[in-house]
Amino acid sequence: MLIESPGALAAALARAGYLADTGLATAGFLAVRLHRPVFLEGEAGVGKTAFAAALAEATGVELIRLQCYEGLDAAQALYDWDFPRQILHLRAAEAAGVGGLDDLEAGLYDRRFLLARPLLRALESAPCVLLIDEIDRADDEFEAYLLELLADWAVTIPELGRIAAATPPTVVVTSNRTREVHDALKRRCLFHWVDHPDPEREAAILRIRLPDVAVRLTVQVSRLVAELREMDLVKPPGVAEAIDWAQALHVLGADQLSDALAEATLGAALKVREDQDRVRPRLPTLVSDV
Repeated sequence: MLIESPGALAAALARAGYLADTGLATAGFLAVRLHRPVFLEGEAGVGKTAFAAALAEATGVELIRLQCYEGLDAAQALYDWDFPRQILHLRAAEAAGVGGLDDLEAGLYDRRFLLARPLLRALESAPCVLLIDEIDRADDEFEAYLLELLADWAVTIPELGRIAAATPPTVVVTSNRTREVHDALKRRCLFHWVDHPDPEREAAILRIRLPDVAVRLTVQVSRLVAELREMDLVKPPGVAEAIDWAQALHVLGADQLSDALAEATLGAALKVREDQDRVRPRLPTLVSDV
């Protein structure tokens, strides 16, 4: 699907259930048009991962996700050899008396025995959206490995040679900023800081995601969540927690906030005990204010 402008992308994202502000829609549009990765940084729960999924839906392509974690290496992210199939092939060939030793060994590293992991799948499946999620959780070595991919849209497999994408994938890299990502990676990307939405936009997000919930309740929840984010909390609630909270209140039959219901469902929004202890004494005033 050809997107003509940032506004057109924002409209397509909205149809996919994601309300992007002008800055994020522009960053996404440029990533698609310029074939440049977009690096999204921000607090957990602001919608970075959801943006990649919505971008894939809005542009009509497949989403391929690589979830980063400590210890992730190139074999787990790029490719691996299907050893059980290779062994079966070797035994079958030996039993049938087919070929010599050199031919058998060469046949073990045929493309049919290669298991494509997310990075290789993205190069071979493009156009697609490749989500490299939470790059700040990966090690420095893996981050450095990504530089070749993002610079050349190609990888080298020793047994097969160089594999390049016919069409570069649209790459979305996300970070929760648990550590600083190296400048070399950021230089290859467009950068956008994703902040929490304002109460009005968050209420609109809740109405899209939870159409059965009362409008008044979505407005009150979005305002209350905004107040909580202004407090000194260990883990302020994100958009996902706002959605969970509104849905929990709706399931309990509420069409507006009350002190008792807010306290009973506080665990939907705050996932750290110290945060709950800090908020609970102020909850009646906060509910009254919204």
